[in-house]
Amino acid sequence: MNAFEIIKTVRLTEKGTRQAEKHNQYTIVADRLANKTEIRNAVQELFKVKVTKVNTLNVRGKSRRQRTAQVGKAPNWKKAIVTLKDGDKIILT
Repeated sequence: MNAFEIIKTVRLTEKGTRQAEKHNQYTIVADRLANKTEIRNAVQELFKVKVTKVNTLNVRGKSRRQRTAQVGKAPNWKKAIVTLKDGDKIILT
């Protein structure tokens, strides 16, 4: 897999913004089959920053219903919380 297949997107939330300001951590949606070292290398390659730590977790998709009795489901996804070296930043604008 190349870096663009591993990193799907960077999540912009209130909690993520606080983490970025206080702890220099960013939340990334990654490919479900990618491991921590692949995520680390992809972030370093795409954003030109130094990654010090990667924490991952698999998020279960929520059950959804839209005006019917049939239940659908949002897809499962992998969340990666990436800690950067002091002074490095990912610019998200």
